[in-house]
Amino acid sequence: MSLESEAGLPGDVLPGVLSESLHAELVAFRRDLHMHPELGNQEFRTTAAIKERLEQAGLRPRVLSTGTGLVCDIGLAEGERPPVPLLALRADIDALPIPDTKTDCAYRSTVPDRAHACGHDVHTTVVLGTGLVLADLHAKGLLPRPVRLLFQPAEEVLPGGALDAIEDGALTGVGRIFAVHCDPRVEAGRIGLRHGPITSACDRLEIALDGPGGHTARPHLTTDLVTAAARVAVDVPALIARRVDTRAGLALTWGRIETGHAPNVIPQHAELSGTVRCLDLDAWRQAPDIVHAAIDEVATLHRAKSEISYVRGVPPVVNDRESTELLRRAMIARRGMKSVESTEQSLGGEDFSWYLEHVPGAMARLGVRRPGERTVRDLHQGDFDADEHAITVGVELFTAAAFLDVNGSRS
Repeated sequence: MSLESEAGLPGDVLPGVLSESLHAELVAFRRDLHMHPELGNQEFRTTAAIKERLEQAGLRPRVLSTGTGLVCDIGLAEGERPPVPLLALRADIDALPIPDTKTDCAYRSTVPDRAHACGHDVHTTVVLGTGLVLADLHAKGLLPRPVRLLFQPAEEVLPGGALDAIEDGALTGVGRIFAVHCDPRVEAGRIGLRHGPITSACDRLEIALDGPGGHTARPHLTTDLVTAAARVAVDVPALIARRVDTRAGLALTWGRIETGHAPNVIPQHAELSGTVRCLDLDAWRQAPDIVHAAIDEVATLHRAKSEISYVRGVPPVVNDRESTELLRRAMIARRGMKSVESTEQSLGGEDFSWYLEHVPGAMARLGVRRPGERTVRDLHQGDFDADEHAITVGVELFTAAAFLDVNGSRS
């Protein structure tokens, strides 16, 4: 495949291959982040580390007004308007509030009950490495278009730190945006791509049920809240699944039910909490009304008073076709046809979706499974880890994309 017409480069030359020394530096950087995970909106050490390394490369990163996270433009003088819309590369920098359970890892978390168990340390290192490579190419006069690095805080905090970044101007002048997300099902050296929805919407639901309690010998004189809570837990998910097209994949799953303290006392209070997930954007927009109505119906049937807290999360990530194809061509240019595989839409939520409400873009699944490894270390588990070859793959994918998308996207 000749890249001459697409990147303005002679023959099949495509700059941006990662050197062994830079790969080693980036691995060390990722391991340092892995050892010092920070929760959403608390990523001060992480932000400082990224900022210091970018400044060493002669760049001018700007910390977001929230106090954590950064944006950094490459190929633009201060105050200069971009000649074409910017290509933005986004990384999320926060960790999870779970313990690191790896037992034989020299770089396991040093912070109790905190872990980079979703691969955000890898995402951050990929975008940092891409920035270092592109800054070097810009210094040599080889960067064809300006690029913005976006290190976003609080992806794990609903409704997501992306909204704060957007409000702070992170998308100003941007015409297209890319991201990767670690996927332990995909072997390192490969990526997974999909046109259209690649993640799901995810909201949080909290319900409080109240009513007069009493003795279990006289349930007819009470609101039997244990039974009411049980019926809400069973009947509400079934009801909402029948009130939208089944292809929309609207699903309520409980994570907590709590009520009562004694075997012979009917309680006066019960609580349920869970998540509402949805594959379809239009159905997600209807979900709060559907869920509220179903809860009210079941609670009323059992004479329970309900109080509902429905916390909007994130819409599905919907990959733009043109952007997805650009990532496909970039990966094939680097590693050949077999390096790209199709991927399914997941039920996980991702606040990268908020950016795609404003500009076109795409998210790729970055393979992090070690070749030959049979055990899949799933995301959001304390033993999660990644094959660090994925860092090189991510950097070379993004640098190739920057060269192939020379003229920018539509604004």
